[in-house]
Amino acid sequence: MSKPKGFEKPAGVRDYLPFAVEKLREIERRVLDCMAGWGYCQIMTPTMEYYDTVGVASSTSDQKLFKLLNNRGTTMVLRSDMTTPIARVVSSLLKEEPLPLRLSYHANVFRSIEEEAGKEAEFYQTGVELVGDNSAEADAEVVALAVASLQAAGVSSFKIALGHVGFLNGLLEEAIPGREDVQQELKARLLRRDFVGYREILARLDLSAGQRDELAGILKLRGGKEVCREALELSNNSLVQSSIEYLSAVWEALEDFDVARHVIIDLTMIGDFSYYTGLIFEGYAADIGFPVCGGGRYDKLLQQFGRPAPATGFSLKTNRILDGVDGLKVGRELPVLMQYDASNRRRAYVEAERLRSEGRGVRMQLVSGPDELETGDDVITLVSF
Repeated sequence: MSKPKGFEKPAGVRDYLPFAVEKLREIERRVLDCMAGWGYCQIMTPTMEYYDTVGVASSTSDQKLFKLLNNRGTTMVLRSDMTTPIARVVSSLLKEEPLPLRLSYHANVFRSIEEEAGKEAEFYQTGVELVGDNSAEADAEVVALAVASLQAAGVSSFKIALGHVGFLNGLLEEAIPGREDVQQELKARLLRRDFVGYREILARLDLSAGQRDELAGILKLRGGKEVCREALELSNNSLVQSSIEYLSAVWEALEDFDVARHVIIDLTMIGDFSYYTGLIFEGYAADIGFPVCGGGRYDKLLQQFGRPAPATGFSLKTNRILDGVDGLKVGRELPVLMQYDASNRRRAYVEAERLRSEGRGVRMQLVSGPDELETGDDVITLVSF
């Protein structure tokens, strides 16, 4: 490989110019303020973690982890999500804190990717984790907060799709018992939203007409509360039944929280992290082709760090919101230009500090003659010539 030019960047990373940074920070600030209003306290974790702890537990495949060696030869990783590092902290530094814990964060995360459109190796997330509450009420709180956070970020038109990993697991195990390879293949098609490929696999399987219709029927299970009623009639499997009853309880809470109009039920969802154990959800903005938020319940992750506890949470894909949503307008106030000569330097500095104390930005410029002076509404001139 030829040596990269000085202005080149690795694939999947980007530079953020000043106006983009201002907007990103404003989104971050508004969302974190929203989360604080719901009782969530901000936490920060290291960019780099041990592979044998956070890396292994992260549910990100080895091929997508950025690995490096420290000076002692220990394998490290750049964090690929924030949920796993927070699970480590909750199980160690916060192990004496009573549950439930409500934590928020804003951070960059890293995943090695193939060079394809829309994929980034470094991106920003703003999110929450609610640890220590296994109720449908806790999941409803997290979904309702996701709605409030998207609104705070300036996303005006969106839908959040809810699913439950137990529904598909129960349905597939009932129809194709013991065929883990086939079950995973069907799940992979659903994860990619490849419904044509999903039907093609069903057509190749040795299933009864009823079983095939049952598995094909889930593709129509998308909509409001009525979807839960339809799903309950689809199978008598205990895991299917309990999953749908749980979703129904979450929906009822969301109705009381007055956010159900932003939510749909999509029972083809399976979640892109293997640590999810129950409710899962994704948020889609009208103007963006990719999810702008995602989350779910992960009741088994913390036990890997020695503190078994149920948990649920979500994250906003902050840079996707930055790029694709125009609802948040950032008023960009240009700094005042303070131009002065040497004899007025002190006076100029005092005036600049006064303006800065009032919240104005001030840039200072020493001039040596009339031909260097600038004019304008945001220019203050202190010269003796």
